Amino acid sequence: MRIDVIPAGSYMTNCYIIMDEDTKESIVIDPGDDENLLLDAFDKTGSKLKFILLTHGHADHTAAVKGFRGKYGIDVYINEKDSELIEKEEEMFGSKNENGNKFVKEGDTLIFGNMEIKCIETPGHTPGGMSYLIDHSLFTGDTLFYNSIGRTDFPGGDYTQIIDSIINKIMILSDDIKVFPGHGQQSTVGYERRTNPFL
Repeated sequence: MRIDVIPAGSYMTNCYIIMDEDTKESIVIDPGDDENLLLDAFDKTGSKLKFILLTHGHADHTAAVKGFRGKYGIDVYINEKDSELIEKEEEMFGSKNENGNKFVKEGDTLIFGNMEIKCIETPGHTPGGMSYLIDHSLFTGDTLFYNSIGRTDFPGGDYTQIIDSIINKIMILSDDIKVFPGHGQQSTVGYERRTNPFL
């Protein structure tokens, strides 16, 4: 599995391109601002895009959805709770043309190439926050960061809920699971268990 990380936009949101190197099939997680940069980075992989995953519905994670969908005609997965907030044009959330067209929830599995994706609901930063486990790599969006956690002062945020998500959904995983957050550097579950001041 190959993972490309492209920080994009004014918030330097991490967009992830994940490719099964055997089949050359790929997915994109959280295509945020700077559509041209992200499309160019994807084209350079020479892979076939199967679908997009959104960890949540904030605009800095969804802004390039329209461009990817227009170019590749692929499905975009999001949790239904955040999709509803996008449709209501809630503050901080992406526009309607950046919304997903398919829903994911706790326990769902998705496949691309020979890779399996486990879908884990991790609300708190937003009501429909999702994390995605692929092999030994966990993509946490704005739920868990290196030595930090996501903000909960935006509409739909809940501090008690995000702590519960991290403790009961992420910290139950093995120490060697790599954590790929929505912003900033990567970490591991074990490192965050030992050092994260919010835990």
